Amino acid sequence: MVRRVIDGDTIELRDGRFVRYIGIDTPEVRRRVGEQWVVDPEPFARAATDANRRLVEDQRVRLEYDVQTRDRFGRELAYVYVDDRMVNEELLAGGYAHVLTIPPNVRYAGRFRLLANEARRAR
Repeated sequence: MVRRVIDGDTIELRDGRFVRYIGIDTPEVRRRVGEQWVVDPEPFARAATDANRRLVEDQRVRLEYDVQTRDRFGRELAYVYVDDRMVNEELLAGGYAHVLTIPPNVRYAGRFRLLANEARRAR
């Protein structure tokens, strides 16, 4: 179950785990200044965060893992589903995210590129 949406591509689950969506990247809401995080949204960061919130807030999610299951910050890396809808794909198709493929997690890279191209064409 999702406790809160951190930004357009990261959530916190009710059990305290942080999950970073595999294969996509969204504009950042916060940035690090020294030892602190400050709110300094990049263009479209709030729109991406709001879209993610509409998709997952207070929802039960299913996580699908690829080869690498954690990033260097200790967050879980996953394809996130609400019911049968993959949130990673929904954000790409809506134009809120762009493709960020980092091997070895490349299971859906081809699909993600197609969705991003379609979203770009649809403006």
